[in-house]
Amino acid sequence: MSLFTHLLAVLFGMGSWVSINGLWVELPLIVPQIPEGWYLPSYLSVLIQMANVGPLFVTLMHRFQPGVLNEAAVVYAIIVLGAAASFLLGFFWKETVLIAGVPRSLALLVLTFFLAAVDCTSSVTFLPFMMRLQPQYLTTYFIGEGVSGLLPALVALIQGVGVVHCINTTQSLNHTLNASIGSGNGDLQAQYQPSNFSAEIFFFFLSAMMLVCLVSFLLLNHHPAVAREHPAPRYTNGTKETSERRTRAEQRPMMDPFRHQNHNPRSSFGSGSYSWMQVLYIFVVLAWVNALSNTVLPSVQSYSCLPYGNNAYHLSATLAAVANPLACFIAMFVSIRSLVFLGFLTVLGSAIGSYIMLAAALSPCPLLVNQTSGSAVIVLAWILFILSLSYVKVIIGMILRDEGHSALVWCGAVVQLGSLLGAVTMFPLVSVYAVFSAGDPCNTSCP
Repeated sequence: MSLFTHLLAVLFGMGSWVSINGLWVELPLIVPQIPEGWYLPSYLSVLIQMANVGPLFVTLMHRFQPGVLNEAAVVYAIIVLGAAASFLLGFFWKETVLIAGVPRSLALLVLTFFLAAVDCTSSVTFLPFMMRLQPQYLTTYFIGEGVSGLLPALVALIQGVGVVHCINTTQSLNHTLNASIGSGNGDLQAQYQPSNFSAEIFFFFLSAMMLVCLVSFLLLNHHPAVAREHPAPRYTNGTKETSERRTRAEQRPMMDPFRHQNHNPRSSFGSGSYSWMQVLYIFVVLAWVNALSNTVLPSVQSYSCLPYGNNAYHLSATLAAVANPLACFIAMFVSIRSLVFLGFLTVLGSAIGSYIMLAAALSPCPLLVNQTSGSAVIVLAWILFILSLSYVKVIIGMILRDEGHSALVWCGAVVQLGSLLGAVTMFPLVSVYAVFSAGDPCNTSCP
């Protein structure tokens, strides 16, 4: 294995979702300065789901016109588009135009759609591209994908986004922003603190990260050291085959001791190692865990954590972001591909997610709200939730990688489908019917 190639795989994977993840963590700084206000997250959710037209197009092309779509060209195009859109956001995110007499952040919404199209399409282009490298680099790619959420969060933490101080409402507010995140029935009011650097600089940082992704992709395609990591071809009985396919067949019993070994194809999917019922099971689990971890639970994270205080909210967001790449790192050394074990982890993660959802539903007075243990439990719940389901996603990615290029395309499509279904489910509950009530980090009226 090449450390250089591993580094490039991490940087390449980092570009998959860094733009949209960065936009989400910057919301507390953006929202007070645009006419949409806190309706913006709802608009973003809709735009991100509309952007699934990108992966839908790529998936249909692979299904009905295989080989026509130049995969590398698509990757180059979407990375450049992501870098350009992030760069333009630095100049135009505050610009408004009158639409039907109402000021709207048209530039912000349009550029966000392009960023969402880039990140959604990466699910069905970046993953299949990793088929060109040895299997171990796919896990490294997933680490990079996890870092795409962690890195913007850390930069936003340095920036001071979302830092709240509880002040007495009778005191001067000279050192706070005009926008507040809410006030309770008590004497304290939660106020955002000024950031250490502007949103413009943050968007330029996101653009730079996309350029880093572009450079890493160029090197993955053309650097001689990476070329040595490609599966080497050989000819057997006049038929060209790869050493990867040969060694995979030889090593599979050792790599996957839990899977039923059968030399006869059990289905026409991939290598035929799995029956159609097992394939359906794998994709259902994949859709479920992505729905929970990408859209369903993140949409209520503030409701589940803020009643325990602002520190609990920031700790849960930051440590959950760390748990994602940590799960990928663990999968590099402990790769358990048992479908039963994956089902167990999915049930465990779903149970923990149910507790988080219960806390959000009971907000602003969830369980243990006035106790120190309540903060510890909710933070630990978020860590274990992301850790368990991220491990499931990585292992399923490794399984589908062994089943071939087409399987990874469908993997990306199902990831986006699960996220879409989760967003469609949660959007009306959160934004239309207002089922959840926000907690106040400075005041509580709970007994």
